[in-house]
Amino acid sequence: MSPTSETAHGGRRLVIVESPAKAKTIKGYLGPGYVVEASVGHIRDLPSGAAEVPEKYTGEVRRLGVDVEHDFQPIYVVNADKKAQVKKLKDLLAESDELFLATDEDREGEAIAWHLQEVLKPKVPVHRMVFHEITKDAIREAVANPRELNQRMVDAQETRRILDRLYGYEVSPVLWKKVMPKLSAGRVQSVATRLVVERERERIAFRSAEYWDLTGTFSTGRTGDASDPSTLVARLAAVDGKRVAQGRDFGADGRLKSEAVLHLDEANARALAAALAETRFSVRSVESKPYRRSPYAPFRTTTLQQEASRKLGFGAKATMQVAQKLYENGFITYMRTDSTVLSDTAVAAARAQVTQLYGADYLPEKPRVYAGKVKNAQEAHEAIRPSGDRFRTPAETGLTGDQFKLYELIWKRTVASQMKDATGNSVTVKIGGTSADGRDAEFSASGKTITFHGFMKAYVEGADDPNAELDDRERRLPQVTEGDALSAEEITADGHATKPPARYTEATLVKELEEREIGRPSTYASIIGTILDRGYVFKKGTALVPSFLSFAVVNLLEKHFGRLVDYDFTARMEDDLDRIARGEAQSVPWLKRFYFGEGEGEAAGGAADAGNGDGDHLGGLKELVTDLGAIDAREISSFPVGDGIVLRVGRYGAYVERGEREQEGYQKADVPDDLAPDELTVEYAEELLAKPSGDFELGTDPVSGHQIVAKAGRYGPYVTEILPEGTPKTGKNAVKPRTASLFKTMSLDTVTLEEALQLMSLPRVVGADAEGVEITAQNGRYGPYLKKGTDSRSLTSEDQLFSITLEEALAIYAQPKQRGRAAAKPPLKELGTDPVSEKPVVVKDGRFGPYVTDGETNATLRTGDSVETITPERGYELLAEKRAKGPAKKTAKKAPAKKTAAKKTAAKKTTAAKKTAAKKTTTAAKKTTATAKKAAAAKPE
Repeated sequence: MSPTSETAHGGRRLVIVESPAKAKTIKGYLGPGYVVEASVGHIRDLPSGAAEVPEKYTGEVRRLGVDVEHDFQPIYVVNADKKAQVKKLKDLLAESDELFLATDEDREGEAIAWHLQEVLKPKVPVHRMVFHEITKDAIREAVANPRELNQRMVDAQETRRILDRLYGYEVSPVLWKKVMPKLSAGRVQSVATRLVVERERERIAFRSAEYWDLTGTFSTGRTGDASDPSTLVARLAAVDGKRVAQGRDFGADGRLKSEAVLHLDEANARALAAALAETRFSVRSVESKPYRRSPYAPFRTTTLQQEASRKLGFGAKATMQVAQKLYENGFITYMRTDSTVLSDTAVAAARAQVTQLYGADYLPEKPRVYAGKVKNAQEAHEAIRPSGDRFRTPAETGLTGDQFKLYELIWKRTVASQMKDATGNSVTVKIGGTSADGRDAEFSASGKTITFHGFMKAYVEGADDPNAELDDRERRLPQVTEGDALSAEEITADGHATKPPARYTEATLVKELEEREIGRPSTYASIIGTILDRGYVFKKGTALVPSFLSFAVVNLLEKHFGRLVDYDFTARMEDDLDRIARGEAQSVPWLKRFYFGEGEGEAAGGAADAGNGDGDHLGGLKELVTDLGAIDAREISSFPVGDGIVLRVGRYGAYVERGEREQEGYQKADVPDDLAPDELTVEYAEELLAKPSGDFELGTDPVSGHQIVAKAGRYGPYVTEILPEGTPKTGKNAVKPRTASLFKTMSLDTVTLEEALQLMSLPRVVGADAEGVEITAQNGRYGPYLKKGTDSRSLTSEDQLFSITLEEALAIYAQPKQRGRAAAKPPLKELGTDPVSEKPVVVKDGRFGPYVTDGETNATLRTGDSVETITPERGYELLAEKRAKGPAKKTAKKAPAKKTAAKKTAAKKTTAAKKTAAKKTTTAAKKTTATAKKAAAAKPE
């Protein structure tokens, strides 16, 4: 008998999903007899610190959360913020007759289901309920046809989790000791950072080359129209039979790759253009070929992220946030998938809409089938598509904002995937003539016409290169034949320069990781979020720019942990993990090989060994991280700039220096946080060193005789006095130098001695009120303010600190004090409606600089962002990342309480126990007898 038929005869079923939104949608489809509750993500995990590890574990287990000496047994603990939810789930289970684990159908979802079963310890039948779309039919089908937990999937996910813990917890401390505290390393995170750094190294090493060519506008001499233009524009292709050099002919060093091409400089190009001015030209050849373009496969996770970035400007994390909403509310199928396969139901729905919206002429005779191209694709999921057996058009959904935009993108791509090819013709025309000085010049023009747009009526894919020509772009040429005479209306010489390789964007980095088979599509968004949060990468527009910090981190990893950031090695690890998932390899021997460097054969994954050749490609992580003496912290954080200038990455940021410390002529200057590494030239470094840096002498205080200097500090520029030698700095008689931050309107370049003395005179006594209480004007962390006893009032500008009178101050205090913050300042910029909260997003000026907010979530602008250049999509992305991180965790100070409790007398313990027992009795008495019994049965052990 199926679970559904049992429900008809009574009983209560508990269905556990991951998110409250999903629970709400599914509850509406199941009706009475079912209780749907969310686990709210993972309920337990490896401990985040030694304090969470049970006391019975000692040594390395407390640090790692994994018992590496006993077959890598993981230590799982219920997350502190999930204990109340676990208690709720246990109480609900105690009152239920069956349990349905309805978490996501991927590996992570399977692992969450397993953890729920392990923690809840159900004594009722347990079913694994899976579905890839949240529709009425899909949910009821899933309830009627549950399966068992897939332990192989669980083991594979657990192996990944253990591997990532060992990698992170062993390598990250090395970065703390040798580079900077609080850094992190990760199996995919570090490789992704290396990719971004290597691209920047290529840009730094790049040398631009200049080259010239000619552009000719040729006329047929007849009247033209849209279908048959009278002119065509062609580019010089060859001179005297030798091909003219283009950008692709130059290497990264700025030199020609081959001497078989003609490199035109400006003088030669202009001379040739002049010599061709009166030349008679003719058509030398016309080559026409049929053009055919097939539709793109339906979306999978990575292609959705890439296309949402190109067309909508969404970051990877923002895309997944919006997609999650669409999935949970029943609009699309599951959004974490490696598959491009559509179900028969989906194909039928797409073909029906093709006929309905575009006509039968656009429908191919047979349905299109898309084979999976992703190696080791997880499970047989469907592609990302609109849900249901009849697709809702975007207008029918009632969606708005970014949810509407993303749904429309998915809908168009899915429908287009079942349409006919686009067809047409591509034409290449060669035009030749002899110059006045006897040189043969040949020009070339290419055109494309689309005679049947096919799938392009519905959808055209975007491009990573903003200058690239999209598939539906037509270039019509005049209808000419070989031998036709043409006249040159204009011939111009054009100069060009080769460009360095483009920086990665989120879309292109995702594409690169997938092509290298590194990581998993479902994790790319979080990986990019991590390297941004850690300060390894920042954004300039859509480009991902590595920080100087990431250069130091990658330098260390490459030199001392080379295999861990090797692209092929990381891809082979992914293969091995997939072999474990398929049951072709065992987890424990493999982990031993990786961590201790032991074992042969299956432990390393035979296929991976065969491809490596050295027989020990997994090495021993433990041995690597214990030999730290060979790591020179100063060396791995130092990068020569040129002319004796060196860039160094210190604990407080990057700086340039020249010479030796404590020696004459030594120079040092901080490097701006938002400076792209390829912009740090010798010339720019010289500018930084020439600017006031360190101590900038302003003069002598005429009253104290102390020297006054301006400095560039970690928290901004400030002025201070130099106390005489011998002045006590500690103890009862210690003297602190007067110090004051510069106003926002001041700079180190322009601040004067008089201004410095005025700043250091703060706080200024303004006067006293009628009761004789003194009022002072002060400059604080959050701006200028007045202080009278314990009553503080904000001032509107820094200038008021020196100009405000007693009467003006008293007038301010005569006004009722505003509770909380002062009247809100108008926003600096409005960005639109957030796709997740569906509330207006604005940029505001805060205590710590500008930030974006939707009224619920605040996210500070990052390095590379500015109020002027921030886009709505970037604002939504910052908010999405902040939500994903969750609220800041408060540090619990439980240890002292435990120590105090331990010192209590036996009498106090007895009293406390009685109070606790009485409280429990009172609470239990309020419940019905039946509920109380069930609650007792569900009580945690």
